[in-house]
Amino acid sequence: MEALQEQLAAFQVEQFVLSAASTLASLAFAKLEREDLPQAKKAIDALADLVPHVEGEVGGDIRVALTNLQVAYAEAAAS
Repeated sequence: MEALQEQLAAFQVEQFVLSAASTLASLAFAKLEREDLPQAKKAIDALADLVPHVEGEVGGDIRVALTNLQVAYAEAAAS
């Protein structure tokens, strides 16, 4: 348990947020492909909550992914 605590203490929050954002974006795209709109919306909304916490160039990439997901969701929901 102590080793795990040390690992967590060394981990940068920004790294975790970026990892979570990337995972949520991938999950949202997968849910949209399977037309599971309620689950896609949850993943997109969670990603939107994380976006303000992702900085730098990567933050821009995540924002673009979020916009693409929101557009794809809107198109799928309108069908």
